Amino acid sequence: MTTERLVIIGGDAAGMSAASQARRLKGPDELEIVAFERSRFTSYSACGIPYWVGGDVTDRDALIARTPQEHRARDIDLRTRTEVTEIDVAGQRVRAVDLGTGEAYWTGFDKLVIATGARPVRPALPGMDAPGVHGVQTLDDGQALLESLDRAPGGRRAVVVGAGYIGVEMAEAMLKHGFDVTVLNRGEQPMATLDPDMGRLVHDAMDGLGITTVNRAEVTAIRTGSDGRVRAVATGDASYPADVVVLGIGVEPETTLARAVGLPLGPHGGLLTDLSMRVVGHDNIWAGGDCVEVLDLVAGRTRHIALGTHANKHGQIIGSNVAGGYGTFPGVVGTAVSKVCDLEIARTGLREKDARAVGLRFVTATIDSTGRAGYYPGARPMTVKMLAEYRTGRLLGVQIVGRDGAAKRVDIAAVALTAGMTVERMTALDLGYAPPFSPVWDPVLVAARKAVTAVRRAGTG
Repeated sequence: MTTERLVIIGGDAAGMSAASQARRLKGPDELEIVAFERSRFTSYSACGIPYWVGGDVTDRDALIARTPQEHRARDIDLRTRTEVTEIDVAGQRVRAVDLGTGEAYWTGFDKLVIATGARPVRPALPGMDAPGVHGVQTLDDGQALLESLDRAPGGRRAVVVGAGYIGVEMAEAMLKHGFDVTVLNRGEQPMATLDPDMGRLVHDAMDGLGITTVNRAEVTAIRTGSDGRVRAVATGDASYPADVVVLGIGVEPETTLARAVGLPLGPHGGLLTDLSMRVVGHDNIWAGGDCVEVLDLVAGRTRHIALGTHANKHGQIIGSNVAGGYGTFPGVVGTAVSKVCDLEIARTGLREKDARAVGLRFVTATIDSTGRAGYYPGARPMTVKMLAEYRTGRLLGVQIVGRDGAAKRVDIAAVALTAGMTVERMTALDLGYAPPFSPVWDPVLVAARKAVTAVRRAGTG
């Protein structure tokens, strides 16, 4: 029996899910698995870092699903603190460097998985690398930030640059550490993944929590003191004092290795794969996780979405395919949830500008409701916005801002989008009801009813 070698670049969600699934299907006598990871950690939840920093999760190791030792116990040759620096596609080998010893060596492969993840956006501005300026992509980043918070001098002022998911989550974490928090946002409203009218609700709630949000603020420099440590963040027309700066600007696909050897990349810089997660044009190379672009089932275009949910699914599918099984990843509808303190934020499908970008005509419907029956104790407000295609009534997107379990209601819309449902069809959905959980008409269905009316009016206009 001939033993094949599978080489995996990247030891987090996609890479180690692929390794684990491949090992379930083929033993070490059939498939040798070698995985390279440049950090000390594997299979951890990067999405959980803001909650660890904020103190909701008290133990860093709680974010680790499976340690390097556990992977090795399953006959996976996992090499941590080892960085792959080059891929030789024609020679079917990769060059790796042991970060501890500096030793470089080549390892051949029969099959290759690229799971290099994403890198935080870090603008090339003065002072961006100063002590006290932190990204939050890895567990090491989180540890460094916690240590910086403990050392922060003076008035304990934190500036968060960016108001997307990571930005608002880190603003909450800074607030819990007793910092005065300012969020600098280059957009019209926080949470650019929402339409501005829904982002305004987030802005108002953040103000109510004591977080200062400055919109249309373009950061121009990080100012430092005589000791070289951060002292303020400068924008075009102001300066904001800071003892700690957290970058929440977003991420982009880490495809440096892939780009160097000419592997196909999409418009957002992510690797392009087929439905089996095989890199287009390369029979023995697969890719998954935050370094790839995936099909948006609503827009019909590829997009880059950095989420552990997708990465783990990609890994499962890749692991099955490299080990002789079969699986496909059809695409996404763009579902995401977040929170800042008790405010919950959710979206799925297209925003208004997304629909316009792909040439769709649409109507919108926005409603205010509550998460429980209005008479039930603890009922709190919730706003739901829905987009539906002009005339056809096909659901295009939903955004929700509220409290009391508001965010997970977006899953109703995610299923409806995946199924290609119309808003009229949605009004007949048989959803669970009891006063502690929902009004008689669930807020999502109320929005669907209003969207049906908007579609009908548009059709007669």
